[in-house]
Amino acid sequence: MTLNLRLAAALCVALSLCTLLAFPAGFPAPGGDARLTLAVFALATCAWIGTPIDDTYIALGAGLALTATGVISSDTLFGTLGDPTVWLLICAFVLAAAVARTGLAGRAAVFLVGGARTVRQLVHLTTAALVVTAFAVPATSGRAALALPVFLALAHALAARKRLVVMLALLFPTVILLSAVATLIGAGAHLITESVLWEATGERIGFTRWLLLGLPLAVASSHLAAEAVLLTTTRRADRAGPVRITAEEIQRHSERPVTGPWAQAEKRCALLLATVVALWCSEPLHHVSPAVVALIGAVVASSPALGTVRLKDALKTVPWSLLLFMAATMAMGVALADSGAARWLVSGLPADVTPAVFLAAVVAVSTAAHLVLQSRSARSSVLVPLVIAAAAGAGVNPVAAALASTAAAGFCHTLPASAKPVTLFSDVPGVPTYTPRDLLRLSAVLAPLTAALVLFFAAAVWPLLGVPVTR
Repeated sequence: MTLNLRLAAALCVALSLCTLLAFPAGFPAPGGDARLTLAVFALATCAWIGTPIDDTYIALGAGLALTATGVISSDTLFGTLGDPTVWLLICAFVLAAAVARTGLAGRAAVFLVGGARTVRQLVHLTTAALVVTAFAVPATSGRAALALPVFLALAHALAARKRLVVMLALLFPTVILLSAVATLIGAGAHLITESVLWEATGERIGFTRWLLLGLPLAVASSHLAAEAVLLTTTRRADRAGPVRITAEEIQRHSERPVTGPWAQAEKRCALLLATVVALWCSEPLHHVSPAVVALIGAVVASSPALGTVRLKDALKTVPWSLLLFMAATMAMGVALADSGAARWLVSGLPADVTPAVFLAAVVAVSTAAHLVLQSRSARSSVLVPLVIAAAAGAGVNPVAAALASTAAAGFCHTLPASAKPVTLFSDVPGVPTYTPRDLLRLSAVLAPLTAALVLFFAAAVWPLLGVPVTR
């Protein structure tokens, strides 16, 4: 163990002991279970922030500590792995592996990007294509990996215009991160929010409702961000010339044909994906759980007769570490709610906070949280239980508050290490890409824009879609 790691561990222990033992005079102390929960929670948060220890290891240790001390039962800890949202994500990755195996992504790139004639058209067509991938590939890191070959094709086609290549390198991760809010499976943080809401309020958002609320925000924020990237990264002269991306240039970076007649496997996979998405969107009509629909789709996608990928190969693409992290943090959320720790943490908030001020504070903190907690799922694990508990005292609808926090936490563009897609596109061999200074310049513009947009949706759009600001 290095000296820095020892110092960080010592700091974590000290802060946790303070949380467990020290309370201001005259301030009501929490009960025994709440104290233990706060200590474990503080220790886990400090470890996430200040140590290089794997996030999943920390979350599992925290869940185990809460179980060993009797705050939650072993059934609660292990039962989170059987949560429908966990199965939904597993099956969605199997479906994504089937899509990636067929080469449909390359055909979609030719269809959308091949029609661009100007730089602005290229930017917004690329943005539209990246938004659509939120329905086919779960998790932002998976979408970034799928989009990288398309970016390489565009970069080599525009090699003579270096600033446009840098702009595209910044555009891809920006849109991937902001458009994730379109669907429930767009990020693991969404599934954590869904689970915490269910445990705290008994209310589920569901795939269809999340789509109704998140897709308009994803489209608006992605295209707004595309303009911000274009204007902060390029000059007028860079945007003036025409562009022409041919199918042959995209084909050089694709192992599968991107033009010509469709293979039977491609047709079957496209039909299956369209059917699964249609069933997810029509859940209120047939009342079949999205997790069950995803499981049916995964079984078909990996079947010997109709599938395009073997099940064991598809399961290798599932981020099991992320799933264990989600399960453990769900258990932590249950402990915060059931022990009374979350209510105690927010009991000292001013009683006269208006819903507007409360939402603005939630969005501001959630937007800036990536500077402290780099893991998007960890941010939701820390913030959402507290936001839901505080919403009741402020008279705010907990669904609106949790959604606003989760959507705002999707902004994580300030540093190359702030998110995996940003890291991936910041260092592409043989291709000019962005610098930390480019990220800071974009963040200075994009952070307030996205925060204001989330507030606008929470206050003006979501109430029209059935999620009012107040209870």
